[in-house]
Amino acid sequence: MTLPDCGRVAEIRVGGWRSAYRGLMPQSHLDSLDVTTDAERHRARFAQADGSAVNLVAERAGELVGWACHGPYRDGEVRTADAELYAIYVDPGQYGGGIGHALLQESLRRCRTAGHVRVLLWVLRDNTRARRFYERAGFHADGTEEPFEVDEVAVPEVRYTKRLAR
Repeated sequence: MTLPDCGRVAEIRVGGWRSAYRGLMPQSHLDSLDVTTDAERHRARFAQADGSAVNLVAERAGELVGWACHGPYRDGEVRTADAELYAIYVDPGQYGGGIGHALLQESLRRCRTAGHVRVLLWVLRDNTRARRFYERAGFHADGTEEPFEVDEVAVPEVRYTKRLAR
């Protein structure tokens, strides 16, 4: 990912939230998401990055169609030796085309190469589509659940984990 990609990444992320989380969190929150604000946030993070987070983009026919980000697992404010998949989003018009799978496999490959033996991620408990996606890739829920609230509505997350083969 490069700095100029931040605008398109924001479009994909906001579109992904609006598509994947429809019915799982308040529609008013999804409607309030702003691509410009999200792009500015991505640019600021990108400019201040310390290299610990890896941002990957997927392109198809020269167009950016997906984004993933991974780095050290965050246990509160403490980083651990495990890796965490922070985000993976695909342009909603490109669902089912293998882009998410390719981004996930490249993230896992890079985590393995970096010496991580385990990757964790958080997913909305009721996001069955995403949960099936991760389960097909060998992740499993480890029983840890975390409260997450959006506009005073509970949308709990569950943690998934995968051991990386050496």
